[in-house]
Amino acid sequence: MLENYIAIYLIDIVALVLLCYLIGSNNILSQNRKGYFYLGIVLTALIILSEAGTIFAGEGNANLRILNISCNIFGFAVSPVIPIILIAIIDLKLFKTNRLIMLPSFVNILATALSPWFGFVFYVDVNNHYERGEYFLIFVAAYLINLIILLVNTVKKAEEYNYPIKAKTIALSLFVVAGTSIQLLFPYVNSSWHSITFSLFLYYFMLSDFDGSFDTLTRLYNRAAYEKATNKLDSRNPYSVIVIDINNFKGINDTYGHDFGDAVLKKVTSVIRKSFNKGCSCYRVGGDEFHIISRETDPKILESQLKDMTNNLEKERRNDSRLPTVSYGYGIFRSEKMTSFKDVNKEADDQMYYFKKTQKNMLRKN
Repeated sequence: MLENYIAIYLIDIVALVLLCYLIGSNNILSQNRKGYFYLGIVLTALIILSEAGTIFAGEGNANLRILNISCNIFGFAVSPVIPIILIAIIDLKLFKTNRLIMLPSFVNILATALSPWFGFVFYVDVNNHYERGEYFLIFVAAYLINLIILLVNTVKKAEEYNYPIKAKTIALSLFVVAGTSIQLLFPYVNSSWHSITFSLFLYYFMLSDFDGSFDTLTRLYNRAAYEKATNKLDSRNPYSVIVIDINNFKGINDTYGHDFGDAVLKKVTSVIRKSFNKGCSCYRVGGDEFHIISRETDPKILESQLKDMTNNLEKERRNDSRLPTVSYGYGIFRSEKMTSFKDVNKEADDQMYYFKKTQKNMLRKN
């Protein structure tokens, strides 16, 4: 029996080492995200080893009681922290904004640390026989609360970026819940850490795709994400495409330098984010060109959003006259007309270039 467990645990450890290699060679994931991944992998490996230690030490040999207690303390104390680390991998700013998120884990750590004397979470008697403690639910509650926080926060983060991973994140979180709950209900079915190991791989692939979808400077979606999104547009559902271009961006770079040019891109990005609702996905598709895909097809609403954008940008220009203006245009897909995305995009481009030409002519007259 012990040999079977050792073989399975070795597979998990080898898989985690492989995941470390994949993360180390990944040029898309941010360094902070990599750091949390490494922390999660190391803690998962140590918990797997501690679980193996409890199986080895719990064979009835009283001389191994201290080892059994130590492995149980580590396993019960650290296990609920793993979902929190998964949350941190997804939302890198979480701990700066909400310190209370660690409270259930701290309560569980305290109860676990006192368990050898008071039997709160577990108890190992003098004959080295393990039993669940009278307040084992402290551990269960901490673990389930953290899993729920993981599910809610992952979905929230996906909605914040209007990123289409809601179904994937819910399925992945439910997989973690199901895999770990089996062992909570049936203590001798050691399924939790196989599920967590597999989940770490799934999170890695999902977040590699997530990070690879964003422009590094503006944190808007990049051109690759734009092309992927346009290929998925459903011809049965109406949508609109907005094209935005910064006026005289080359002149700004030549006059004030590329650092200021980068600052301009960030400022325009901030204005775009502020001016369009969550039903819009914003992309930086070129140096100074931005596209927006929206489900809104009412021209009046689109014009209102674009007016908000120009007003917001004008407010910024009052504080810094070096900031540029922008030109824009939009095209609307209506299913009854059966126009293609290419036609919609061309309509938006044509409008934008007409807008730009009109602005130049006005400047010349002035």
